[in-house]
Amino acid sequence: MSKVVIVTGASRGIGLAVARHLLTHSHNVVLVARSEAPLAALKAEFPQQVAFTTADASDYSAPPRIVDLAVATFGRLDGLVINHGMLAPMTRLADANIDDWKKLYDINLFSALAFAKAAIPQLRETKGRIVLTSSGASLKGYTSWGAYGSSKAAANSLIQHLAAEEPLITSVAIGPGRVDTDMQAEIRSTGGTVMDPKDYNGFVSAHEEGILNPPEKPGEVIAKLSVDGQSDVSGKYFK
Repeated sequence: MSKVVIVTGASRGIGLAVARHLLTHSHNVVLVARSEAPLAALKAEFPQQVAFTTADASDYSAPPRIVDLAVATFGRLDGLVINHGMLAPMTRLADANIDDWKKLYDINLFSALAFAKAAIPQLRETKGRIVLTSSGASLKGYTSWGAYGSSKAAANSLIQHLAAEEPLITSVAIGPGRVDTDMQAEIRSTGGTVMDPKDYNGFVSAHEEGILNPPEKPGEVIAKLSVDGQSDVSGKYFK
């Protein structure tokens, strides 16, 4: 049976790969991102299977409207893929700007909470799934990654608490590994002056050696979990 899934950060990278996998397997998708053109292109390609809207992840009034769009368009909601996020600021803790950290947490954690909260009533009814794109940085510290890594660790904890409080919903966090996305390009362009040289050089060499994962690889895993994830994975982090 076709499922209905909301995918955030759907205009590029992993989010776009998730959306494409779902659409090519006959599911219906509500696409969310800041950029309209890539979403409109998918709508043109899959006109009966796509609804979309642009939204800023820090606008906490948006998730209820997006859930309403899913239900109004397709009659139900079966899955939520929380894929949006940001990396900056990349600074050492001694140089941290608290306002910059708050902005990142607004996107990486509180927005995730807002989407989950909005989706819970519908996902209870369908015994649905919430899949959050996390990061290996949630488990390991990197120089100048304190804001990003700690926000993803908090997001992993959010998934654990969702699993504890909402047993009808399967909630899982996925660390996709090093993926050939714009975030990796950001690391290579800005990390050289603030990261530990060994860590930074590892990211650069992974790109130069062509060993970054294509977005389609984690995208397929996340897409499958969003429609078929079993309850025994709920509350867990996988990489």
